[in-house]
Amino acid sequence: MRRIIVAAAATLIGTAIAACGNTSTSSPNGGGGGGAPASTASCTHASIQKDLYTKGVLTVATDNPVYTPWFVNNKPSNGKGYESAVAYAIAHQLGFSPSQVTWVTEPFSSSYAGGPKKFDFDINEISYTPQRAQAVTFSNSYYDVQQAIVALKGSPIVTHHTAADLKKYLYGDQVGTTGLTYITNDIQPTQQPRVFDTLSEAAAALETHRIDALVTDTPTAQYMASAQLKHAVLVAQFPPVGEHYGLLFHLGNPLVNCVNKALATLKANGTLHQLQQKYLQIYLTFPTIQP
Repeated sequence: MRRIIVAAAATLIGTAIAACGNTSTSSPNGGGGGGAPASTASCTHASIQKDLYTKGVLTVATDNPVYTPWFVNNKPSNGKGYESAVAYAIAHQLGFSPSQVTWVTEPFSSSYAGGPKKFDFDINEISYTPQRAQAVTFSNSYYDVQQAIVALKGSPIVTHHTAADLKKYLYGDQVGTTGLTYITNDIQPTQQPRVFDTLSEAAAALETHRIDALVTDTPTAQYMASAQLKHAVLVAQFPPVGEHYGLLFHLGNPLVNCVNKALATLKANGTLHQLQQKYLQIYLTFPTIQP
């Protein structure tokens, strides 16, 4: 789900794993849109205080509601779900205790708009794009993304999804997401896709047969098919196109350098891989098809 940026599905498989995916073999921390590497001295807990939204506190934003497998039970502060766990792992690298992490709400649709931000960074399956990076600053990747198709069981798309077949169906998706962009630019259907304010609205349209399929990141797609929507199935995922999720900062925020350093450490010591195995692994093994 999300996204040229993409939104996610509802809550359930909490400990088993909370939109605009990735495969189990992809790197947990690829390229990104962050700043230059920072020195160890410049990234001490004391030295970053001047760059914080609130001194002494790491303020982290995400949407409401948030969904499995990225978060669990719509509670970002519980440390469960891939994005919640990554946020707390970064906080630890920066010298913050869990009690020094504050969560605030930032709607997905406004997160990548320019201007001041009331948080240090936003973690909400927000895909890096060069266009967005003109208004906000992104960290390096904390998750590499692939898109996937969700449809209802028995729908023709489940068994007929060649490149030519895919163009015949009516798709729907959340406004502003990379799933919607993938439909338009890569699938190029003959029917104009229907656009919804939220992924939940797109999912409801699928359940009531107002659209044939939707496209979102693979973990979210699998959660929707296995736990959120009745009679839904993940049809297949698409090949990687270099999309990845980054933490979002206000434009030019120097804190991104220290967060990139923290992400590099979490990648090198295996933490990101372990968190992906814990929260995302069961969602990632699916056939790949060409659009």
